[in-house]
Amino acid sequence: MMNIYAKGRALSIWKRASSFRNVTRKFQVASVVLKQGNGSNDPTSVEDLATRPDANATTSTDYYEYSRVVKDAARDFKATWLNALAERKAQLAQGKVIDSYVYSHIKSTDVIDKTTKDSFAYVVLPFRDDPVVADFYVNAAGRLRMGQLFQDLDSLAGKIAYKHAAPVEPMIVTASVDRIYLLKPLDTIADFNIILSGSVIYTGRSSMEITITARALPGDIPKEISGDNLSDDDIFLTASFTFVARNPETHKSLAINRFLPLTEKEWMEFKRAESRMASKKLKSRNMDLEKNPPTNEESVLVHSLWSASKELAGLKNKPTNIVFMKDTNVKSTMFMQPQYRNRHSYMIFGGYLMRQTFELAYCCAASFSHALPRFVSLDSLTFNTPVPVGSVLHMDATVVYTEHLHEDSSKPKVLSVSDSAIDGNTIFHFQPTPVNNLSLHENDFLSKPGTLIQIKVDTMVQELASEKLQKSGSFIYSFFAPRDLDDEQLGSPGYATVVPESYSEMIEYIQGRRRATETALYAKSIKENSEK
Repeated sequence: MMNIYAKGRALSIWKRASSFRNVTRKFQVASVVLKQGNGSNDPTSVEDLATRPDANATTSTDYYEYSRVVKDAARDFKATWLNALAERKAQLAQGKVIDSYVYSHIKSTDVIDKTTKDSFAYVVLPFRDDPVVADFYVNAAGRLRMGQLFQDLDSLAGKIAYKHAAPVEPMIVTASVDRIYLLKPLDTIADFNIILSGSVIYTGRSSMEITITARALPGDIPKEISGDNLSDDDIFLTASFTFVARNPETHKSLAINRFLPLTEKEWMEFKRAESRMASKKLKSRNMDLEKNPPTNEESVLVHSLWSASKELAGLKNKPTNIVFMKDTNVKSTMFMQPQYRNRHSYMIFGGYLMRQTFELAYCCAASFSHALPRFVSLDSLTFNTPVPVGSVLHMDATVVYTEHLHEDSSKPKVLSVSDSAIDGNTIFHFQPTPVNNLSLHENDFLSKPGTLIQIKVDTMVQELASEKLQKSGSFIYSFFAPRDLDDEQLGSPGYATVVPESYSEMIEYIQGRRRATETALYAKSIKENSEK
C-alpha cells in the first residue's frame, strides 16, 4: 500500500513528518484510508495493528508506525523486528524452530460454523475525495497502479481469514492467488472512490477460499458498508485467494471453522468453489506438459512456431514488432528487508511479492509492446516456498504468449515473417486463432484492437548460507497493449508478437495459450452470471 514514510526508521519518520506544515492532516488521511467495520474489527486500531502487522508497507501500518514512534513512544510495542529476531535466536539456542512471533500458541481447537457476515471486511480508498491518497496509487498513465492495489487485496484477504478462524489463532498463510481479473477499465482513478470488500465463500478442513471484489463509486462513500448495500454494478475487479491454517506448535495443518452458506447465492458460490478445487487437482495431474505431451492440435502449432522461428533467425533485418521469447526477458534481484515482513515476522508479506513481481512484469510488457500496457488479469499464482526476511529474491520475467484482437470487419494483413510489407497492422500466418474476442461494446475492456500479452515471472529464493536457489513461485500476469496510440496514429505502436525458439519455449507458449483459454472462459462466465 502507500509508502508514505521510510518504514522502521523513527528518525526519518519524524524528520519527514515535520517537513509538512499539516502533519496531522496527512496522517488523518492515512488513518481513514483503511476502514473495516466497527470496534475491534477496525484494522487501524492500535490493538489490531500491534498484534497483526501484515507489512510495514501498508497504509494502516504506516499510520500505526507514525503514531507509535511519534505520538505513543512510551507504548510497549512487542512485535518489532528486533524482538522477533531475539526470540528466534533464543528458540534456536534451545533447538526449537519458531514460525511465528505473534501466533505461537493456538487459543482453542474447537471448530464451529461461521457465515459470510462473520468474515466480511472491507477497505476504503477515497481517490475521488482525497487527491493525496490517489497520488500514491496512480501510475504514469493516470490510471490505477495495480501493484499497490495487490498489497491491499492480500492484506484484506488475510484479515478476512483471521476473522473466520477466530477465536482460534492459527498460523494462516496465503497458499495461492487463484485469479485476479479486471472486468472493466478505470480510465482515471480521480473520478472514483474505491471499496474493496470480501468474505470467506468456501472451507475445506484446513483451507479456505476468499473472494474479494473492488467497486468504483462515482459518488460518496456510504456511511455504513456491508455486503447488502454494495451494488454489483460498481464492480470492476474480482480476486480469489486460498489460505491454509497451520498449528504453530506442531507445524501441521489445523482444522478451521466451517463455512455455513445461508442464501441461494452463497450456496451457488460454495458449490462453484468446491468444483474449482476438484478441477484444479484434476488439471494438475492431467494437464501437466512436463508429464503429458501436447495435443495433436498443439503439436501442429509447435511445428508452425518452429518453422517461423527458423525463418526469422535467418533474416538480416528483423521486423521491429516481432521478438524472440528469449529477447523479452528482464530480471531483478532484491534483498528482503524486515519492513516488508508478514504478520508472523519471519517471512515476507505475499502482497509485497505480488507488487514487486507485477512491477517487473509491467516493465517487461511495456518494453516489449512499446506502449503503456493495461493490466487484465493475474492468471495463477502458487506460493511454493516462503521468502524469508534476510534472503535474496531473484525475479525473472518473460513474455510467454501473445495473441492479437482485431475487428472482424477490418482484418489485418496475414504475412510471413520475411515479407517486406510488414507494418504495425500485421499478424503472422503461424499464429493460432485468438481465444479472446474483441467486444462490440465500446465501454468494455477489450473493445479496441491490440495485443494480449502474457508474462511469466519466476521467483527464486537464495538463503545467504547457501548458493542454491529455491523456486518460490511463478506469477502469471496478462496485459493488453493497444495497437493504436490514438485515432490519428493507426498501427502505431502496432501489434506485438513473441516467437519461441527452443522446445522448452514452445511448451511455455502452449501453457500460456491454455491459461489464456481458461481466463477467457472465466470472463465469459462472469459476464453471463452478471446478466442473469
